[in-house]
Amino acid sequence: DPCRNFHCKRGKVCHEDKQGNPHCICQDPAACPSTKDYEHVCGTDNKTYDGTCQLFGTKCQLEGTKMGRQLHLDYMGSCKYIPPCTDYEVDQFPLRMRDWLKNILMQYYERDLNTSGILTEKQRNKVKKIYQNDKRLVAGDHTVELLLHDFEKNYHMYVYPVHWQFHQLDQHPVDRSLTHSELAPLRASLVPMEHCITRFFQECDGDQDKLIALKEWCHCFGIKE
Repeated sequence: DPCRNFHCKRGKVCHEDKQGNPHCICQDPAACPSTKDYEHVCGTDNKTYDGTCQLFGTKCQLEGTKMGRQLHLDYMGSCKYIPPCTDYEVDQFPLRMRDWLKNILMQYYERDLNTSGILTEKQRNKVKKIYQNDKRLVAGDHTVELLLHDFEKNYHMYVYPVHWQFHQLDQHPVDRSLTHSELAPLRASLVPMEHCITRFFQECDGDQDKLIALKEWCHCFGIKE
């Protein structure tokens, strides 16, 4: 099968031509496997798609058009009303996000104590110091004042989680900057819960080049140069 190890980007599938050579053609959205309700996704056109297969297949068919360029995965789940993000909320967003990233690393570290696998040994050593210090702030819904105070007092504990998340996303390619599609796995899963995340990342892109460089990312989270 010439298609067995032939890779096509999202929205395309491998097709064997008459000469037996593999080619990538657009996925027919109607031929996508059926999905459950919880697998539905919302596109940036504010339309609900039955899954990412249908969304990216549609995007592929619109290739070369303005609609195709503008169509991306907005968030997981069916489209719904997302309230606008106020100036006050977007200012508070980095506080919650930093705390959330730190808590994720704490959970990974705790899981790795029993069965290693999620974090590398180097990552575990870095997180260990944060973990040992982190019993002050019990996980939960903390006030903005408490998070701000803790960030100022224990600044060093927040630096690594912010860097770690950037490097988790910076994969295609690894070039110290994040594209829209590299940000998508984080943004798409958080939009329904954190309605400010889209505006936050838009404002992170200080030079408006559609990329978030490591320096811009750190600046957004209040990490000093």
